[in-house]
Amino acid sequence: MLGRVTQLIRLARPTQWIKNGFVWVGWLFGTQVHDALLFKLALATTIAFCLASSAVYVFNDYMDRERDRAHPIKRSRPLASGAVSVPAALTLACLCLAGSFAAAWFAGPRVVIVAALYLAMNLGYSLWMKHEPVLDVFCIASGFMLRIIAGTWGLMIPPSGWLILTGMFLTLFLGFAKRRAEWTEFSGKGSRSTRRVLAHYSQPLLDTFLAITATGTVLSYGLYTLDPKTIALHHTDKLIYTLPFILFGLFRYLHLLHNHNRGENPTVDVFTDWQTVASGATFALSAVWLLHR
Repeated sequence: MLGRVTQLIRLARPTQWIKNGFVWVGWLFGTQVHDALLFKLALATTIAFCLASSAVYVFNDYMDRERDRAHPIKRSRPLASGAVSVPAALTLACLCLAGSFAAAWFAGPRVVIVAALYLAMNLGYSLWMKHEPVLDVFCIASGFMLRIIAGTWGLMIPPSGWLILTGMFLTLFLGFAKRRAEWTEFSGKGSRSTRRVLAHYSQPLLDTFLAITATGTVLSYGLYTLDPKTIALHHTDKLIYTLPFILFGLFRYLHLLHNHNRGENPTVDVFTDWQTVASGATFALSAVWLLHR
């Protein structure tokens, strides 16, 4: 019994819930961090996206279970290995969906709309768009962007255009880095059967995409910190001094991607490299101090 529960938890992939931290961008860069109700609504929104993302992971594993059995790592996933039956997996997905919409309803009708869009987009990704080059990565990035929108527009926090652009470029960067890591792994083996879209990419093309998105991330965030509206809202022009931490984090990630064959699992890569963790923590702490002192 305990083993089955463990496998169901693995199938839901709670280790990936850290991605839902994007929901808190609006709260962090807003002016209502001391509002207890807003904190509760942001927490409910985060729970909604945690459960929605788990439902998506279960559905993706269900759709890919045959191909995953041919992958040296993915074949150990609960559905691919047979540790979890299809009925049990689909039941788990339905429970996650029900819990997700309950939490979203508590957070507000706008969050329900964004959560529904997130699920619809992921359904389209699983059925079709993951096989289309470039569109596949834009779908991945849009999942993160919808989290940001849920935590801003969904909670009645006016979103900053420059922050939205920063989030878009950053998530595209991570998506193309993931594709490059996958392309590098499977190009050496002469087989891309587990992810067909890789046949449409090349190393120079992916490196070009990475250069564009990394540049866009830095410029968008830099312009956000220098925007007169940002300075007037937070009463500080010192936010620009957090930019070097963004630069270091991007350069460190590129170093890991090119020299250590990392990037296929951004969540693991970011939180297992102490320099990346230190850079991210320093950025967060300095931003919080500058914005809310």
